[in-house]
Amino acid sequence: MTVNRSELAAFLRTRRERLRPADVGLPGGGGTGPRRTPGLRRQEVAELAGMSIDYYIRLEQARGPQPSRQVLLALARALLLTIDEREYLFRIAGETPPAVAGPSRELLPAVRYLLDTMPLTPAYVVDAKYDLLAWNALATRFIGDQSAYPPEDRNMIRWMFRRPTDDLLWRDEETLAFTAASVADLRAAYARYPGDPGIEALVTELLGLSPRFARMWRTHDVAVRRGVRKRVDHPDTGPLEFECQVLHISDSDQRMIVYCAEPGSPTEAAFRRLADLPALRP
Repeated sequence: MTVNRSELAAFLRTRRERLRPADVGLPGGGGTGPRRTPGLRRQEVAELAGMSIDYYIRLEQARGPQPSRQVLLALARALLLTIDEREYLFRIAGETPPAVAGPSRELLPAVRYLLDTMPLTPAYVVDAKYDLLAWNALATRFIGDQSAYPPEDRNMIRWMFRRPTDDLLWRDEETLAFTAASVADLRAAYARYPGDPGIEALVTELLGLSPRFARMWRTHDVAVRRGVRKRVDHPDTGPLEFECQVLHISDSDQRMIVYCAEPGSPTEAAFRRLADLPALRP
């Protein structure tokens, strides 16, 4: 991989100019004299990254040697880069981006607000390894009230493969397709987070627990999860049909799974009836 010096120089300059001294813990003045341009000074970035000012200036002038991985990591920290920006920095500098630490379990407040503003739409959030993180009231009519269980027992893929091999659901083509898509998505996460102990433990457990999972895992299918059509025979309403849409939350690599009923359909009316029932108790 070769370094794209002109793009690297422009990227560093724009990332530096967007920051204020207070963003990185510097006094408002940040040095001698008033600031003539927005953002941090080159000297400030160099000091925050632990490198010489001359070296940093050469990077912004698209000259000098290819920066090492250690230099790129220091620049990413100094410039407060996001995961996506850090990956871009490494790629334009001719380096393989570092692996992301692991699936995020931190739920953004806006996601929680969104769940709560959809009282007539079942919705819940899972992380990249399908641990259930949050849900709204109507979702409990489909997945139960998960507050009764410890967080480590809220993994949706584990639920699927704990079903007995003679469960009637395994004869349903939609269930099989849904399950295979989830396993393919898990394998994609397995590659995104190499060595993550949580994902590796889940895969090891399921390989020993379920021959069906082992067969699906051995296919090496890889696909980020997308929406599917689902049919459910609900005990309180009878047959339901809806789109199961998967909304990807890019900041955290989480998924919001939403059951979308067609407007004016019997399923939409059934969702309303379910929303009016007393809340489930754990």
